[in-house]
Amino acid sequence: MTGTQAPPTFRLAYVPGVTPAKWVRTWAERLPDVPLELLALTPDEAEQAVKDGSADAALLRLPVDRALLSAIPLYTEATVVVVPKDHEVTAVEEAAPADLGDYIVLHPMDDTLEWETLPGQPAIERPASTADAVELVAAGIGVLLVPQSLARLHHRRDLTYRPMTEDAAQSTVALSWLEGQTTDLVEEFIGIVRGRTVNSSRGRAATPPAPGAADQKQKQGQKPAQKQSQKQGQQQKPAAAGRTGSAPRPGTGSGTGSGRRQGAKPAKPRRRK
Repeated sequence: MTGTQAPPTFRLAYVPGVTPAKWVRTWAERLPDVPLELLALTPDEAEQAVKDGSADAALLRLPVDRALLSAIPLYTEATVVVVPKDHEVTAVEEAAPADLGDYIVLHPMDDTLEWETLPGQPAIERPASTADAVELVAAGIGVLLVPQSLARLHHRRDLTYRPMTEDAAQSTVALSWLEGQTTDLVEEFIGIVRGRTVNSSRGRAATPPAPGAADQKQKQGQKPAQKQSQKQGQQQKPAAAGRTGSAPRPGTGSGTGSGRRQGAKPAKPRRRK
């Protein structure tokens, strides 16, 4: 006895701050027979998972190793500066990199922003992670520049953030997969994140019509003709009945022959001699 084959599973890695929920819901609606497994990983882990095949694709931040990975940019996040609630920067609605010149700007090892020149004053040591850098901001050691989604992820009651101007470095989120391994399931997910409809030629084929649907449609299309034919038949019934003798002709009696023909002159009465 052979066992049933397990259905394919699509494994999707994603990095902190990225929320794939809306795409996962669309996947479940379009491919209910293919489970989608989410892998929450660090940026380095997510990229490595795609390279070694433990993930079919990943939602991560650019740049990635383009020698081994394909990537489609999806959106660019706004950059914010995380500061204590009583910090001077909170007095402005938007901060520019030049406004941070007098402050220590923390640069964690997992920083997702690509700076040509980091603004502000460098810290003595680089924090190991963004989470560690947030702790240092809360301790009053410095300020931190991150994508807005990471500021929300590491939210604390004693901290706040302000948007940075467009000349600040920004982070772009992309869908990435192994170069040359664009499988059917990867293509399906590409279509979802790009907003393709279910009937798109690049997506899964449209659902075929149910058996007999064409016949039913044809029958429905014939109904008006059938009704017209029936109506005409009903109009012809009286004439047909007259020919069979089942009903008396117009101008006749009961059909016994006692009645005279329609239009015939009445006979003159005989005179008695």
